[in-house]
Amino acid sequence: MMELGQHTSQRYNHELEDIRSKVLKMGGLVEEQSVNALKSLLEYDKPLAKKVANSDDEINAMEVDIDEECIRVIARRQPAATDLRLIIAVVKVITDLERIGDEAVKIASYSKKLAKKPAVNGMHSELSHLSKLALGILHDALDAFARLDADQAIRVLEQENQVNRELENLSRLLITYMMEDTRNIKSALRINWCARSIERIGAHSQNICEYVIYLVKGKDIRHRNLEHIRSKYFPHDEDDLLMDTPE
Repeated sequence: MMELGQHTSQRYNHELEDIRSKVLKMGGLVEEQSVNALKSLLEYDKPLAKKVANSDDEINAMEVDIDEECIRVIARRQPAATDLRLIIAVVKVITDLERIGDEAVKIASYSKKLAKKPAVNGMHSELSHLSKLALGILHDALDAFARLDADQAIRVLEQENQVNRELENLSRLLITYMMEDTRNIKSALRINWCARSIERIGAHSQNICEYVIYLVKGKDIRHRNLEHIRSKYFPHDEDDLLMDTPE
């Protein structure tokens, strides 16, 4: 895990720590919003869905506030090396956090329209599984950022195919359901839109992990092959695997 360096200026240290603390606070709110959105979907809880929609303004305001603070630090301190990477990573992370919040609002909006019908019940297990997977990825991504843990970040990125498989399985079930009875189309489409938003929560969370690796390793790994990233920037993982292999 990486630790942020200290500067001779205590005020500068405080400014950087304040930015990081605000990101963690925003991340906690976004995670809570996502949990509530998915709970409202799975439990048909309209008041909870309304609560999610009402918390969106707070998340948007936090993004603007952190963004402005980052600009002030760049203007005043002209950060270099790790400090500059931290500021860049923060700006990117809060953008993805805000988008996760938007997806949560979409889910809450659809959940208010989805009545408790057999159409929903038939997909409940699949939606629940996909939701737990996406929320787990979000939680682990935020934890990786909080601890500046690149090793955890790469492990989160490796779950991308699992999310895609879950989404494909649910999509196939929905297509079958719509073909069985055209009256199911509207509710099935809403479930599909929710599933897409859940997948996007996972995708934006994995973006956060890419920024953690950029901050810790100093390498932009976006659009890179995951195996190449692990072998080039995480070579110690292979040694750990060898050590764990029984003779």
